Amino acid sequence: MPTLKKLFIQNLTLIFSSTLLLAMSPVMAGTDLEDQKKLLNARVMNRQQNSDHAVHLIPVDKSLEFHGVFYGYLPCEDCDGIKATLSLKQKNNYLLVTQPAKDSSKEFFEKGKYSWDDDKQIVILTPRKESTARQYYIENEGTLIQLNSDGMRMTGWSADRYTLRRSDMTKSREVHIH
Repeated sequence: MPTLKKLFIQNLTLIFSSTLLLAMSPVMAGTDLEDQKKLLNARVMNRQQNSDHAVHLIPVDKSLEFHGVFYGYLPCEDCDGIKATLSLKQKNNYLLVTQPAKDSSKEFFEKGKYSWDDDKQIVILTPRKESTARQYYIENEGTLIQLNSDGMRMTGWSADRYTLRRSDMTKSREVHIH
């Protein structure tokens, strides 16, 4: 009987230890930094494969090349500002995450499709659930400037703060309050 009790305690200890070990193991998830590295590697590979000059004869859809994660700290009338992260993904999908700078404020998520207007140099975000589209002027490959509902640049004292910068074009993704 004592050996049966000892065997039972050993098995119970083994089960408890295994359960505890599994519960404490980290969840494997890709961070946006890892995704950016993959995207950068894919761009390098794409450019290396497209070294054939015959490719230049085929019109290229620029929106297929314009991907990335953009960060910014946008002005807000009734708070200290809005932290914004815009992720332009493949197949013209986007995710916009905003969070007002208030105590215990929650994040807001907006998903949808984006399109590219090469003539006007703008990216148009069309959300899935709302009818109001957002427009961003493409200042350069790493900078987007939010436009108002008329498609014009913002005006006023905070007009120059409606800027999102692509994370791989800046040294840090830290956002500073000004």
